[in-house]
Amino acid sequence: MMRPINLLWLAASFLVTLALLALWQWIANHGYVSKVFLPGPDRAFAALTRDYSSGKLFTEVGQTVLRMALGWLVASAIGIGLGAAIGISPFARTWIAPTFEFIRPLPASAIAPVAIVFLGMTDNMILLLIAFGSVWPMLLTTIHGFSNVHPRLDEVARVLRLNRFERVYKIALPAAMPDILGGLRLGLTIALILAVVGEMITVQGGLGSRILLAARGFRAPDIFAGVIMLGLIGLATNVALTALERRLLRWQPAPAT
Repeated sequence: MMRPINLLWLAASFLVTLALLALWQWIANHGYVSKVFLPGPDRAFAALTRDYSSGKLFTEVGQTVLRMALGWLVASAIGIGLGAAIGISPFARTWIAPTFEFIRPLPASAIAPVAIVFLGMTDNMILLLIAFGSVWPMLLTTIHGFSNVHPRLDEVARVLRLNRFERVYKIALPAAMPDILGGLRLGLTIALILAVVGEMITVQGGLGSRILLAARGFRAPDIFAGVIMLGLIGLATNVALTALERRLLRWQPAPAT
């Protein structure tokens, strides 16, 4: 059950959103920016309603969300698995982790031409782009979480005579869970961005293709409708992961107030 202070902050956030929408509508109505480039929220929501009625919106949203989810799941499996293996091994942290720090700054968009050469303008290319770009937050936070287990917990594992697997599963994994979940949330945000970028490059459907084709046709309401849907997808996924994080970390003591 939400506390009164949380309800107050939620109401304040809602009022700020309404104020921004009202300001946007006021600017559009008074023509301070040409409606060719900045339609009002009424026209953007009208475009959403039209595509919702035709069923086109469900198809586009479904394509983008599916690509985002698949790429994120692949990156999660690689990032958490490899990160755990490196994090628990001092040898791997010394000789392998620095290599990842060298590769990590490489923009995901920079590998798009290489991916297109091998995979073409396909869904597989988009998934590779998403997985490559979103794996790094999960990989690095997992390495950090597993490599920074408190020494007292290692002492507990030795006293209990836990084997290596039991130490990882019962001691290191719960201790690293806050870092892992933080990496998952950041990786999901990157996955959504790269799903849109990949759809713009390949024009294989989805919200990214919708926004690109609308821009080429100077259909500003459709552009902003697509952007609104991306914002709603980002908000929904963040809320879902926040709820999952609270459930998985319910054993942690509540912060002092």
